[in-house]
Amino acid sequence: MKRRGLLLVTILLAACTTATAGKKTAIRRTHEQLQPQARGSSCDVYRGSWVVDASYPLYDAASCPFVRKEFDCRRMGRPDSTYLKYRWQPDPPCSLPRFDGVKLLNLWRGKKVMFVGDSLVVNQYESLLCMLHAAAPGARTNQSWASSSGENPSTTVRFEDYGVTLVYYLSHYLVDLTNDTAGRTVLRLDGMDEGRAWIGADVLVFGSWRWWWRKSWDYIQGDSTVVQDMDRTQAFTKGLQTWARWVDANLAQTSTKVFFQGYSPNHLDGRQWGAAAGKTCIGETQPLNNAAAYHGQPNPQDTIVRSVLAGMAKPVLLLDITSMSQLRKDGHTTRYNGDSLGRDCTHWCVAGVPDTWNTVLYAALAGGDS
Repeated sequence: MKRRGLLLVTILLAACTTATAGKKTAIRRTHEQLQPQARGSSCDVYRGSWVVDASYPLYDAASCPFVRKEFDCRRMGRPDSTYLKYRWQPDPPCSLPRFDGVKLLNLWRGKKVMFVGDSLVVNQYESLLCMLHAAAPGARTNQSWASSSGENPSTTVRFEDYGVTLVYYLSHYLVDLTNDTAGRTVLRLDGMDEGRAWIGADVLVFGSWRWWWRKSWDYIQGDSTVVQDMDRTQAFTKGLQTWARWVDANLAQTSTKVFFQGYSPNHLDGRQWGAAAGKTCIGETQPLNNAAAYHGQPNPQDTIVRSVLAGMAKPVLLLDITSMSQLRKDGHTTRYNGDSLGRDCTHWCVAGVPDTWNTVLYAALAGGDS
């Protein structure tokens, strides 16, 4: 799949024809500040390959108090360890800075970082917690959970010595999922009441897609209509547009940095990498060598997200993790997730692939001089 650069957010300049040249320059500079600062000019850090690095993994999940058993493949009995040794190497002349957790904690000192989305966002959140914990193992931490009536569950970890708070907020759809007076579950494509919980964060990482294909509602409400169901791609588009309007209305004039987690591929169809029909990620222990070895079709989420982000006033950086993750058929939890069925080719082992997603996030935030 062709990648067209790091920052996949553009301003609709046609809607801003009355803006001064100085204001336009300021907007462009804001976008530049959000780009992953990989070493090398004209870089696309999302083009590359996985290489063995003896210094990997960046941490031992057994020493991380924040990773759940569903993601801790080694704890759940995965016998091989080669999948832990791969580092993402962008094509020359690019390179990613090595993750420096202490530098990131200092950069975030006194700040609040929120991850908002589904369990694939949890994958990235818990990976980052482990990376930070390994970098500052002596730092005092405090973990808490919240789940009150009318509000979505959340998890909070605070690195006390740095005053850094990292929160995961459960939101499968990034729009409201509520109950009506009759007790029926309603997906409100135009509802953003839950967004009140996100105000005040200094960094926001959003992600949503998988749950749109699960019917966890009785009705869908939007545009003054109520239906039992609708085309899920259309529903996702409407929901994401509502989210984008909320971001622009509430964050465009703030210093909050906003990211969107790109499509995280599953590996349920071996034909995507040249294997026989019926083959899945089960038993896979090696990544694909390069992008040409992956034959899967583009996911519709990718085009929708790019289009919505391109029309926003607030700069939002797309963490374009799709291509690099497509190569990692070996990185899923499979049967090593505490589930007796053991067929998970969607979620990722921690330590593992999500560590690279966070290295890209780190590059965007901390620059390439570490």
